[in-house]
Amino acid sequence: MMEIQEIRKYLPHRYPFLLVDRVTELVEGDYIVAYKNITINEDVFNGHFPQMPIFPGVMIVEAMAQAAGILGFKTLDKTPADGSIYLFAGADKVRFKRQVVPGDRLQLEAKIVSEKRGIWKFDCKASVDGVLAASASIMCADRPVK
Repeated sequence: MMEIQEIRKYLPHRYPFLLVDRVTELVEGDYIVAYKNITINEDVFNGHFPQMPIFPGVMIVEAMAQAAGILGFKTLDKTPADGSIYLFAGADKVRFKRQVVPGDRLQLEAKIVSEKRGIWKFDCKASVDGVLAASASIMCADRPVK
């Protein structure tokens, strides 16, 4: 299990773009399970949509990518402090199945599919109370920080 202090070692993101609150399971080289608590205090709800707050799909995809990034960093035993960063390289097969709203706990799962020349591919899904909210095949590129 990883709490926010350790997560911040593996992700360079900070408020309001750090989208992983806790890691509950992680098997290096295999998979990760994490979550993001969705609260009405998120800046994004000021504009999306004030009368009917819905967590944006692009933010769900970003949250899945951040969970995948933690898994990649842990698998390689690296952190951004080591001069490496994961860049979002692509997303395929993105599907949204359920709205995510304030009060939801968004569970994030990522499983390593492949790694070739620093390009990682992950199968990802996000769910709320066991109901699939979104899924995607996400690619991240492990690159040195210049």
